[in-house]
Amino acid sequence: MDDDRADFDNLAWDRSDEALEESQKLCRRISTLRKIESFVTQKFGRTATWVNPMRIGGYNILYRMRIEGSKDDVIIRLPQPSLAQFPGKKTLREAAVANFIAQNTRVPVPRVLFHGLSSPDSEVGPFTIIPYIENYGSMSHALAMPNEKDPSEAHMLNPDVFEDVLESFYGKVAVHLLQLFEPSFPRIGSLAQTDENTFSVAGRPITQNMNNMLQLANIPRATLPPEDRTYGTADEWYVALAEMHIAQLIFQHNDLVTTADDCRNKYVARQLFRKLAKQGRLSTFGFAEDGWSAQSKSQTSTLSPAPFAIIDWEFAYVAPTQFALDPPWWLLLNVPEMWHTNIDDWSRVYDVRLKTWLRAMEKAEESMETQSKGFKMSTYMRESWETGRFWLNYAARKSWAFDTIFWKYVDERFYGDREGDIAKQDLWKTRVHLLSERERSVIDSFVERKMEESKERILVTWEDEQVKERLDEVLLEDE
Repeated sequence: MDDDRADFDNLAWDRSDEALEESQKLCRRISTLRKIESFVTQKFGRTATWVNPMRIGGYNILYRMRIEGSKDDVIIRLPQPSLAQFPGKKTLREAAVANFIAQNTRVPVPRVLFHGLSSPDSEVGPFTIIPYIENYGSMSHALAMPNEKDPSEAHMLNPDVFEDVLESFYGKVAVHLLQLFEPSFPRIGSLAQTDENTFSVAGRPITQNMNNMLQLANIPRATLPPEDRTYGTADEWYVALAEMHIAQLIFQHNDLVTTADDCRNKYVARQLFRKLAKQGRLSTFGFAEDGWSAQSKSQTSTLSPAPFAIIDWEFAYVAPTQFALDPPWWLLLNVPEMWHTNIDDWSRVYDVRLKTWLRAMEKAEESMETQSKGFKMSTYMRESWETGRFWLNYAARKSWAFDTIFWKYVDERFYGDREGDIAKQDLWKTRVHLLSERERSVIDSFVERKMEESKERILVTWEDEQVKERLDEVLLEDE
């Protein structure tokens, strides 16, 4: 694997791992299990008994509970405090999304039986209770290449999977994805539920990238959009994403930059991406029709399908339509920046599997007769890959993959071919003239400070006013 993904802050990661180890010890204590049993008993009015084992997911701890007198068990999901950086909001938003999808689509979503936050709603912190669903594992387990040496490693699509098996799995997901595209909303942001049948966009999106910024890079919360912020257009959200990439560069103290030229590459790329966003050029890129409208749609960031139910909605939000019209990144199960060889090889393999996905999508569109919007999603997905819009939107969402993707797949699509064989450390020199005079004037002082600060490996605590001052030094407006 090449260095296609920038490093997280290893000190922040170590701190997170230490906190995770302590929190998991607490979650395994008998006293904790009894507290949870008591809490679930109170909710159902009947004795609840824990069914071994406790399961640990990516951001949640799951306890299976057997309710006295009921033939069906339930699951109580609790956010892992050391991993989930927005435990309360995450719980409320995820429940709202699940309820909305259950009411407005035929996507198989477990019914949310109970959910809430802290006392008096809960003695166990933020929680969600859903029915337990018997299953034989996730789609990624079914399609992954066997890895007996290290089962904890990220999944990778089995290259020997039969084509008809893969198309069948893809087809099941495509049917659900088409349904998720149907609802429309007036703004971009997190979904909230105000009563049983009323939903609205009522807060900033909560994304996995934002979670990583706090958990694995020690980036201050004050760099994120305000909690009540929603967005009226895709352009506004692209700008917010671009500015979070800049915040990552400013505030990740350790392990992000390796040399002064590497820092300049990252600075120039982020300033250019923000400039494109502010000019409205990101939202329209790659569409055959120049007048594409920057509307919003319901779209999930982490779709985790299973044969019987789709259960993972924790980073779902109402996103720009542009994101929904890209082919899914997860067709190979692993992300491009973490592919076992390099991102170019990922792209080559993806191109092959995308053909399978598009066949499955076209069949799903035919079976569902979904042309109510006047177009087919499969057409736009094919266009997205061919034009590079796929890479643009992936870079917009992924701070630690941003630099590789910007310079490899985005830069020349906007600014033309770079002349000659440019060494990686010199990429910034080919585009620095495109920055404004003010943006160029601060680059040397920014790089000098960044390199000097990185000499001391510490985790910095930032005051909100300091955060604002540092952001203002770099988030310069065009003259």
